[in-house]
Amino acid sequence: MKIRILAVAAIASVTLSAGVANAGCIKGAAVGGVAGHIAGHHGVAGAVIGCAVGHQRAKVKANREAQAAARSKSGADVRKDDRLQDEATRTNRI
Repeated sequence: MKIRILAVAAIASVTLSAGVANAGCIKGAAVGGVAGHIAGHHGVAGAVIGCAVGHQRAKVKANREAQAAARSKSGADVRKDDRLQDEATRTNRI
């Protein structure tokens, strides 16, 4: 029982102290804890593993969103440059 309380306290302190750095940990820990409990009263182990998996998935999602934002931004800049060049070409012809 003491080990469970210690594990829950450790998970709570890590998730609450780091804040945004542990995105996905709380959701993963909740899902993992329930799955571990159902799988044979291994809720704490499930919560720890769920926290790690949830954090990893949140990190991958954030990286994908950042890459998509960078691609859309660079694509928008290229289109804007093309429009400016087209306008300059039309102005020079007149």
